[in-house]
Amino acid sequence: MKLASLKNGRDGRLIVVSRDLAFYTDAASIAPTLQAALDAWETAEPQLRALAHRLEQGAVKGEVFAPEKCAAPLPRAYQWADGSAYVNHVELVRKARNAEMPKTFWTDPLMYQGGSDGFLGPRDAIPLADPSWGCDMEAEVVVVTGDVPQGVTREAALAAVRLVGLVNDVSLRNLIPAELEKGFGFFQSKPASALSPVFVTPDELGDAWRDGKLHRRLEVFLDEQPFGRAQAGVDMTFDFGVLVAHAAKTRDLCAGTIIGSGTVSNRGPDGGPGKPIRDGGDGYSCIAEVRTVEKILEGAPKTPFLVPGNRVRIEMKDDAGLSIFGAIDQVVGR
Repeated sequence: MKLASLKNGRDGRLIVVSRDLAFYTDAASIAPTLQAALDAWETAEPQLRALAHRLEQGAVKGEVFAPEKCAAPLPRAYQWADGSAYVNHVELVRKARNAEMPKTFWTDPLMYQGGSDGFLGPRDAIPLADPSWGCDMEAEVVVVTGDVPQGVTREAALAAVRLVGLVNDVSLRNLIPAELEKGFGFFQSKPASALSPVFVTPDELGDAWRDGKLHRRLEVFLDEQPFGRAQAGVDMTFDFGVLVAHAAKTRDLCAGTIIGSGTVSNRGPDGGPGKPIRDGGDGYSCIAEVRTVEKILEGAPKTPFLVPGNRVRIEMKDDAGLSIFGAIDQVVGR
């Protein structure tokens, strides 16, 4: 089942989308918003699934699905917590700012609490007030949970995953070091993130969803040129069961909590940093990684951060080459 939200007020209007992302039908008679559906999942989910089946069978009238009319599936959420499950990424970006990586990063997940009061829609511009802030995209996988009790096990945490999607976790790299030096975490360096047009139930992913990971390539394009195609199921040190359980160690999580994987990142075949696509590698899911590799290999970074006019596209496809979640397709604005 695939769900999305059309732009409508602060919380959007819930719709059910066909598997091929061609058509949609209104779901407001079941739940006016996605958050309302998550709050009443036990009763709403079977009704939404039945509506999705009728849409696929042509038993209900479908309207043409247009991602540009979509808000984020959850335009605002009660909680957005982003992990760093790909420790290779953490290691590289810390090298870029000459920060040593503690060994515990391989055994205890990193996680920060981001701003969830407003997510960008999949076609909304990335607002950038000052290019000197070092704007970067970060392509990630996210899950949305139902209610999760404090102290939950990994297995129970996985069972609480309701939906899966993608995020562009926008980062302002040049603001990060000074913030972290204060010892109180990210804030100004993490502006609004953008979510994929559609979130899907885990069963929609087939055997690509297993072991708490999504085993598909995450495609990233910068100014329409291939930038990354990392395997999301590879080099993921902490699966989503571990991440959700980590977030719930000392608190309950309410329905509608969004948990991110962190930037998807693969090592090279030799165990070192990956190579750019032009050199036969799988590329990168953010600019910071390629800048770090350039610094290691060439002495200084060359690839610039994003500036107004740059275009970022993030997408994941199935075996038939069809988009699973629709594309996050954004231009950097002012």
